[in-house]
Amino acid sequence: MCGIIGYLGKKNAADEVFCGLQRLEYRGYDSAGAAVLSADGKISVVKKQGRVDNLKPYLKDIAGATGIGHTRWATHGKPSDANAHPHVAGGIALVHNGIIENYAELKSALEACGETFLSETDSEVIAKLLSKNFKGDLICALAETVKVLKGSYALMAICEGNNSIAVAKYRSSVILGYGENEYFCASDEPALAGKCKEICVLDDGDIACITPDGIEIYNGNLQRIIREKKPNTGAEQSLDLGGYPHYMLKELHEIPVAVENTAKAFEGVSAKLKSALNGVDRIILVGCGTAYHAGLAGKRYFEQFARVPAECDTAGEFRYKNPVITERTAVFAVSQSGETADTVEAARLARGLGAKVIAVTNVLNSALTRIADVTVPVSAGPEICVAATKSYIGQITALYLCAVGFAKNGSNGNCAFADGLEAMPKLCKKTLAQVNTYSLANMCALSSGVYFLGRDIDYAVALEGSLKLKEVSYIHSEGYPAGELKHGTLALIDENAVAVALIFDETLAGKTVCAVEQVLSRGGKAAVITNVESVKKALSGRALVLETCACGKFLSPLVSAIAVQKLAYETAVILGRDPDKPRNLAKSVTVE
Repeated sequence: MCGIIGYLGKKNAADEVFCGLQRLEYRGYDSAGAAVLSADGKISVVKKQGRVDNLKPYLKDIAGATGIGHTRWATHGKPSDANAHPHVAGGIALVHNGIIENYAELKSALEACGETFLSETDSEVIAKLLSKNFKGDLICALAETVKVLKGSYALMAICEGNNSIAVAKYRSSVILGYGENEYFCASDEPALAGKCKEICVLDDGDIACITPDGIEIYNGNLQRIIREKKPNTGAEQSLDLGGYPHYMLKELHEIPVAVENTAKAFEGVSAKLKSALNGVDRIILVGCGTAYHAGLAGKRYFEQFARVPAECDTAGEFRYKNPVITERTAVFAVSQSGETADTVEAARLARGLGAKVIAVTNVLNSALTRIADVTVPVSAGPEICVAATKSYIGQITALYLCAVGFAKNGSNGNCAFADGLEAMPKLCKKTLAQVNTYSLANMCALSSGVYFLGRDIDYAVALEGSLKLKEVSYIHSEGYPAGELKHGTLALIDENAVAVALIFDETLAGKTVCAVEQVLSRGGKAAVITNVESVKKALSGRALVLETCACGKFLSPLVSAIAVQKLAYETAVILGRDPDKPRNLAKSVTVE
C-alpha cells in the first residue's frame, strides 16, 4: 500500500523525491519521509507523521543528486515519526513497500545479537539486516538480505559514500525509469508519468543497481539479465484541482469522458479478446472492494447477454477456496491500479490452473497486465481521490462491452438489451448536473445508519453506494438485496435510520417499493433514486424521490452510481471529512 520513489541524476533529488511522493500519496498518507545523498557522501534523512506536505519545510535546505522517498500506509506500528520511512542503520537508508511475514523471528535473532530498534515496523528489520550484511558492496548486501525475507517487498536503499540506489523486488511492484542523464524508480508507472520516455518493469527476484552510468539488473544470484524497455504510457497526473474543492468532485465530473474513452479503447482489444474467449463456457469475475462491485454488474451482463454461467468472488476469498477451473474458464480480474495484491494473486492462481485471464484495469504495465492473456483498458485517466469514482464506472463500461462482444460471437447470445452505450456520456453529464442529493446527504449525516437497497443489478450499485458512504463519511452503512430487508435487517430500522432504494428496473419496481413501504411503516426515513415513473407517483410525498435520466436498466448503473457517489461526497463535506483521503485507507492495496 505504501509508495516508494527514487531519483539519481543532476537535479535536486530532494525536489524530485518530494514531487514523486505527492504523486504517490494515494498509496498511503499516514507518514512520509526522504533520504538524500549529498555531494560529500553523507545522507540526510527527514521523516514526519502525516501528509507528504509536512516534509516540504524540512527538505528545502537539503541538497544532493541522489535520493529515495516513502509515503506510508501503516501495517506494522501506528503512524508516527519513528515508524515513518526511511529506516537507517549503519550509514544505509532504506524504504520498503510490502509485508515481511517472518519479521518477528528475524527481529528476535537480531536483538539476541545486541541490535536495538527504534520503530515498531517490519521494515526496520530489513535495514538492520542490510547493514549487518554490508561488506563494502551494497548490491551484494541486498542480495544476501533478501534471501532470508518471507513475504513481499519492493526495496530501495542508498549508502553513505556510494552514489547509487540498490533496488530489489518480490511480489510488490517496481518500475525503473530512463530519462536524459537521470534515472528513476517508483512503485508504479503513474508516478513516473511525464518524467521519462522509457520504463522497465522488474520481475520477482530481480535486483537493480542505479548509478550515474545507467541501470544494471541482476537475478538473485547477481548474474546480469536484460529486461525489456517499454514506452512510458503513464498518463501524467495533474495535481491542479481545476476549480473544484476536492479531487473526488473533479473526478465525478470526468466520468462522461471516462465512459467515452473506455469505449474507444475497447475497440483496440476486441479482436484479441474474441480470440482469447473462443471456446469459453464459464466466466468468473474477481476483484476487491469497488472492483468486486463492478464485477457483480459484469456477472449480470455475461449471464443476460451471453447466457453463459458467470460468478463473482472477492479476490481474497477466491485465492483460498481451491476454485474449480478448466481450460474453458475465463477469469476477469478487475482492479483500478492493477496492483491489488489479492486480485493479482487470484489471477496468478487462475492462470496456473489453465484459465484464460482477462485484466480489466486503469493502469497499463501493472502487475495484473503482466499475468493476463488480454488487458481490457479502463481509460479513466489518473484518479487521485482514494475512493474510486470514474474508474468504477469505467470498469462497468468495460465489462459491459466484454459481455456484449462475447454474446455477439456466441450461439446463445441475446443482445436485445445491449445497446445505447453511445448515449451514456451525455446522460452521465446530465445526471451530474441535475441530480440533487444535498437533502438526502443531510438526512444521512444525521442518521444512525444508512441502508442501501436494490434488486438484481440495482443491488450491485447499492453495495457500491454503501461502500462509498462508509469510505468518505464514516457513517455506518450496509447494502442489501431489497427482498432481504425483512429477513433480519428490519430490526435495525427506527426513526434514526435511513433507507436508500435504487429502482431502475420497471419489472421489479413494485417489489422494491414494498421494501420502502416496510421502512416507512416502522418509522424509518426513506429515499428513492429512480428513473421509473410509477415509483415516483407511488412514493411522492412520503419518501424523498431523486429522479435520474431515463435509460435501459443494464446501463442504469452508469447513472445510479453517479447519484450515490455524489451522495457520499456531499455527506462527507457536510460532516467536515476529507473525501479525497479518508482515514485508514489507501487507494492501491498492495498487501493482504
